[in-house]
Amino acid sequence: MNWVQRKIYLYNVTFGLFMLDWWERYLFNTLVIVLMWFIFYNGFRHANEFAKR
Repeated sequence: MNWVQRKIYLYNVTFGLFMLDWWERYLFNTLVIVLMWFIFYNGFRHANEFAKR
């Protein structure tokens, strides 16, 4: 098992994704990606406005 596979395995075990079906895992990962995009996008916008002041 290489480093990337170990990290994916650790992610699946930590969040309990290993016991879900493939479509449930896909849905969960999609929600995580959308949430992370929202946080980074708004964080960047906020930091940009803070830097302009």
